[in-house]
Amino acid sequence: MEFQVPQFIEHKPKIVGPLTFGQFVYIGIAGGICLFLWLLIGKKNFFLFVFASVILFLIAAVLAFGKIEGRPIPTMFGNFLKFQLLMPRRYFWKTKETPPKLIMKKIETKKEEEKIEETPLKIGEKSYLKNLSIKIETKTR
Repeated sequence: MEFQVPQFIEHKPKIVGPLTFGQFVYIGIAGGICLFLWLLIGKKNFFLFVFASVILFLIAAVLAFGKIEGRPIPTMFGNFLKFQLLMPRRYFWKTKETPPKLIMKKIETKKEEEKIEETPLKIGEKSYLKNLSIKIETKTR
């Protein structure tokens, strides 16, 4: 018997409850910073502490669970830093400046003018294009 084996499966194991290790780290760091903020300003200004904690946990949740086009946000941010700031690549098109080539030929204008005056213009009765269009319209060969 042949069995189909699934391919391209990206599965990160759940370490702490429903969270992967990376998600747990982001939420844990946000919790640690909130604890530090509680000890620093929580007792003096409770509303500022709540506001800072909510903003901090929203940022942690976006980093832990957010995705842009199927890729995690920290990966996208790392790619941005890598390709835009650390290794910028700029391509410039540089043309080679070469002087134009001049080809000097002796032209005898008098002889050409005489030849043109000697030969009269011939006007045909019907042009070739006119005959060709008639053949196409009537489908004859």
